[in-house]
Amino acid sequence: MALRALPPLLYGPGHPYSLPLTGSGTEAAVARMTRADLAGYHATWFKPNNATLLVVGDTTLAELTPLLERAFGTWKAGTLPPHEIPRVDQPAGTTIYLIDRPGALQSNIVGAQLAPPRNTPDAVALNLLNDVFGGTFSSRLNMDLREDKHWSYGVGSSLVAARGQRILLSDSPVQTDKTADALRELARQYAELGSARPVTPRELQDAQANETLGLPGSFETVSQLSNAYATILQYGLPEDYYNTYTATALAVTPAQLNALAARVVLPRQPVWIVVGDLGKIEAPVRALNLGEVRRIDVDGKALP
Repeated sequence: MALRALPPLLYGPGHPYSLPLTGSGTEAAVARMTRADLAGYHATWFKPNNATLLVVGDTTLAELTPLLERAFGTWKAGTLPPHEIPRVDQPAGTTIYLIDRPGALQSNIVGAQLAPPRNTPDAVALNLLNDVFGGTFSSRLNMDLREDKHWSYGVGSSLVAARGQRILLSDSPVQTDKTADALRELARQYAELGSARPVTPRELQDAQANETLGLPGSFETVSQLSNAYATILQYGLPEDYYNTYTATALAVTPAQLNALAARVVLPRQPVWIVVGDLGKIEAPVRALNLGEVRRIDVDGKALP
């Protein structure tokens, strides 16, 4: 529910990235879709000058070219409409959105803010920072809310891949009676990352090991190779992205990671969505005074 409501709250309605993160669209959009809409989309976007063919296997260009000419030789290029991904500003301050789920046995807390695109020069360092923050089992968020507080079975964070501004997302399912306490603790973790509680050399070493030691096993099959090349093409990464990944990751210092955290993780500007039984959690959440609190429905629309 939170992932469906989140994108328009960050990007604004009408933005290309404002659709639900579940990938399933909205009920209203699906209901009004027609065959003509599908045919129009196909005619607009399915063109050879808007396509990339990636082949990985025991073959050569000389072998492939006649096959491709026979299969696609009559496919004509065409004009493509402009397709821009507008840049948007970070939210002006902290807002907490509440979605009611009467009778829910636990609450789900999602924290989100905008981060640089997938192809940012800081891409590798951002992966390391996410590992420290919430991207691994031994991350700060999970060790705090699961291992120390025992309020959750598992907490994590991730970076949603995108060519434009992407989402830095934390996802925290917690027991109902600890919802407000967990939200306060999460806000503290956001505020301390890279500042009051800098990334330590040990945390960085663990993140570097996590990011690099599994790489050799990630390129063993043709499917893995094609997925890696597709990622490079899809997000506009440098062609040597994976060849230089290990060296880039191992060259990052704690000071660099802390400086990156100060630029990217903005503790006073996350959007929070809390899904749970509002009859039990709304008053304690409001009492935290972390920011403006608003009720929304499952589609992200404002409620009284």
